[in-house]
Amino acid sequence: MTQPIDEECDVLLRDGGIAHIRPLCASDREDLHALVSRSSERSAYLRFFAGGAATAHAYMDRLTGGAYRGHAVVALIDGRVVGVAEYIPDPRARDADIGILLDDQAQGRGLGMLLLERIALDAAESGVQELVAVVLAENRQMLQVIDDLGLPVRRRSDQSEIEVRLTPGTDAALLRRIDTRMHEAERASLARVLNPGSIAVVGAGRDPGGIGHRVLRNLIDGRFPGPVYPVNPRAREVCHTPAYPDLAAVPTHVDLVVVATPADTVLDVARDCARHGVHGLVVVSAGFAEAGEASLERRLLRICRDAGMRLVGPNCLGIVNTAASLNASFLPDSPPAGPLGLMSQSGAVAVAMIERAGELGLGISSFASVGDKADVSGNDLLEYWEDDDATRVIGMYLESFGNPRRFGRIARRISATKPIIVVNTGHSASGDRTVRSRTAAAATPDVCVDALLRASGVIRETGVQGMLDTARLLSFQPLPSGRRVAIVGNSGGPDAMTADACEQRGLSVPELSPATQAALRSRLRAAAVRNPVELSTDGDAGEFTSAIEIVLADPAVDALLVVYTPPFGSGLAATGKAVATAAAGRGRTVVACVMGHDGLIEGEVPCYAFPEQAVHALAQAADHAAWRARPTPPEDTIRVDVQAAREIVRKDLRAHPGGRRLDTIAAAALLSSYGVQVADSVSADGPETATEAAAWVGLPAVLKARGPDLVHKTEAGGVRLDLRTPEEVRQAYREMAGRLGPAMTGAVVQHMAKDGIEMIIGGVAHETFGPLVMVALGGFTTELLADRAFGVPPIDRAEAARMIGELRCAPLFSGYRGRPPANAASLADQIVRVGRLMDDRPEIAEIDLDPVIVTSAGAVAVDARIRLAPAAPRPSPCRRRLR
Repeated sequence: MTQPIDEECDVLLRDGGIAHIRPLCASDREDLHALVSRSSERSAYLRFFAGGAATAHAYMDRLTGGAYRGHAVVALIDGRVVGVAEYIPDPRARDADIGILLDDQAQGRGLGMLLLERIALDAAESGVQELVAVVLAENRQMLQVIDDLGLPVRRRSDQSEIEVRLTPGTDAALLRRIDTRMHEAERASLARVLNPGSIAVVGAGRDPGGIGHRVLRNLIDGRFPGPVYPVNPRAREVCHTPAYPDLAAVPTHVDLVVVATPADTVLDVARDCARHGVHGLVVVSAGFAEAGEASLERRLLRICRDAGMRLVGPNCLGIVNTAASLNASFLPDSPPAGPLGLMSQSGAVAVAMIERAGELGLGISSFASVGDKADVSGNDLLEYWEDDDATRVIGMYLESFGNPRRFGRIARRISATKPIIVVNTGHSASGDRTVRSRTAAAATPDVCVDALLRASGVIRETGVQGMLDTARLLSFQPLPSGRRVAIVGNSGGPDAMTADACEQRGLSVPELSPATQAALRSRLRAAAVRNPVELSTDGDAGEFTSAIEIVLADPAVDALLVVYTPPFGSGLAATGKAVATAAAGRGRTVVACVMGHDGLIEGEVPCYAFPEQAVHALAQAADHAAWRARPTPPEDTIRVDVQAAREIVRKDLRAHPGGRRLDTIAAAALLSSYGVQVADSVSADGPETATEAAAWVGLPAVLKARGPDLVHKTEAGGVRLDLRTPEEVRQAYREMAGRLGPAMTGAVVQHMAKDGIEMIIGGVAHETFGPLVMVALGGFTTELLADRAFGVPPIDRAEAARMIGELRCAPLFSGYRGRPPANAASLADQIVRVGRLMDDRPEIAEIDLDPVIVTSAGAVAVDARIRLAPAAPRPSPCRRRLR
């Protein structure tokens, strides 16, 4: 029997449960017969038509027999085989028959769709061009699953049967359907953890300082509405609550269990939870991967997955959901309710964040301390918070990204409607000291994180204070419609500091309109009205109200920053109330700097102790608003020859299994397969062939040395430009060969490119973050000026244009000091194609197109270096799986 392409994995079901999908093996025969025996006559009829159960049993023998030539997977729930799916290729054609059988009890949970997705993707990767299913016309459920899958479908029917033909493959439309189904499953899975009906705390002791006791006390003091059961074999009651020796003694079903026992007992507790149908496990116990016990953690996760339980932790603080009055943590204090969904890998950081958020009036909607992050991760929590009405802003303290590419997809979708703020640490700037390409040297881990977050619309903060400052604004104020800021204050010094800070952060402080200035003069004792608007030191609350109302009426103002220095004027309380009243219902962004005071004014207007804090938060909000307002470009449809690129890479790695740097001709061929414009190059192995090559490409010519160790040819003297006669070409080759010696194994000859802007386009396959693409100013000052921008594939033309526009050299493309404009659109097209190539071919470790000459006619790479290295295929984003 043949095996399917895909490896085994765990997947989430529509209702939040977990199934395990793996290749079919011969030992599954008995389980498959049991599956048929459990199936109703109706199910057997719909799958095997008139043959029913007898045909089904005979078929299971063939399915597990040595002569079977199909590809099959089985699905297990709670360790029992509950489904089987297959595709059988037709050796005479490029199509394959498909079939699925599900346990009656497993139907309606999305398992059929998961299995259909899996075999469709496997079939596409094995070259099948069409999947064929013959379905009874009355089997409406299966027909609906096929229609909902997201693949092109053709039907041909008679009175009783329908032949359905699907075209397997992956595209953006299919990925959106799969992401929607994944989101639904993730949401249901986390809802069972964060909204349990009942809770048990295993390890809840009588010592008030014990972790289990503190978790139980927080649940009781937080007035969790469902039953809470302490589990302790040596106590009859804990916290005045009846205790039970084990889960079997608990009088009702338990949805969530918090485990606070020593690490060496946690596996037995988890097995007991599995036997009793628990939905979620929060393991606050330490002593797992963080203590060098990774194998213990893997065993714990396997127990949970096999039983369909989600696992938070281990080595964590616990979880909180203020909307459900759930505080299943050992935090020192219960967090107040608020709009911030919060996740932290660090327990110490989490305690400080939550305490400070409460002091600032921000509050928490829900919180998860993920600890070792064995199962539930930031990606899972993002899926939950996306639809959570209580969460308006998401904050995350991340020390690592489990699946950066999936994080990017989820975050990009959520950021369009709900801000995500990330504090990320733990990335060394040292990079790989052995890399030799300019792109790889520049792509430090921190650069990769920044590119990933920026592409996803995520707001990055360097510290907790910045996160809470930005979160307050985003939680209580609308996003600014632009970057024009008006300042109203009662003290010249702080007003000037605020204006300077705005200019430094890219916010403008424009002069107010004449009409606005006139209105201010008529109603105020203002010392200045142009912007900033400076009230007198004793300006009272009424004057602040008038100034705010007048300024917010000016259509040229996108945001207002009120700067108040207490105790002058009417005092802090009265002035604060005036600010909140004047700002209410205006639909405009209003923030305040109340010197020396952090928090919220009247629960509506965020205020900051110093101008720099307020301006920082406002600039972050303006940047995020600009990201959301970017036009959604049409899907790029660039012509690429995927098969040709695959064959070039495959052939070269077969000849050089350890990988190598491609020679100039092979690199040009690989780039050309994706439409990257590369200057024509002709190989030469001596002075005479170099002269012939120059005649073919045309004079003036460029001569470039070839050799495996010649990476930076210019510095080594391996490049000669503007050779105008055959004799100059011949002599240049002789001199170059004499200077470089054995390092020069030949040369290439190109036509001399026209004068233009020298740029670099590069790509690197980062071990953790995947492919990254760079565009930079080229030439000998590249490292000195470090004028570069990065993007994460897939990159569309709009993103490529943004990358170019971010460069300090961007004005060169519009014409600078009399130089002709350059074709920035052509450079953007090259960036898109390099990104697509890097995304499609994981074996490409590095690309450097250096330089790319950009003229008014277009962008052409005149030198290209590509390094290949063996690499496993990247997991398809269309394959649903738990990490």
